[in-house]
Amino acid sequence: MTGHHADNELVQAAAEVARTRCRGDNHTMAAAARARDGRIITAVNAYHFTGGPCAELVLIGTAAAQGAYELDTIVAVGDRDRGVVPPCGRCRQVLLDYFPALKVIVGGGDRLRAVPVADLLPETYVWADHQLDPTTPA
Repeated sequence: MTGHHADNELVQAAAEVARTRCRGDNHTMAAAARARDGRIITAVNAYHFTGGPCAELVLIGTAAAQGAYELDTIVAVGDRDRGVVPPCGRCRQVLLDYFPALKVIVGGGDRLRAVPVADLLPETYVWADHQLDPTTPA
């Protein structure tokens, strides 16, 4: 994986939300992303035994609600000072499909780095590549 320096401001924003907003079992993860226009958007997960959405997925909706449809970098941080947590497989796939050029902050301690989301899913299925072209006759 090609590493890039981590966006420490994003990590700190997610850590602050995790520390101040994640309480109990319903909200255990926080995410922060930098929009293309420079804004930082934050969100928390909505844990539920039926499969509630991860913080990264809530963040995608929150960003859209705020008019931010292009994200540059994202990070997730766990509550109880667990630090940066890499995205699960579902989130990796969704993030790749929504934002193919997105960088994701991974690693721990002094090894934090931003990597392209595609590097987290080598040889991946790309949803857009498998959609039928509506102009092509069947």
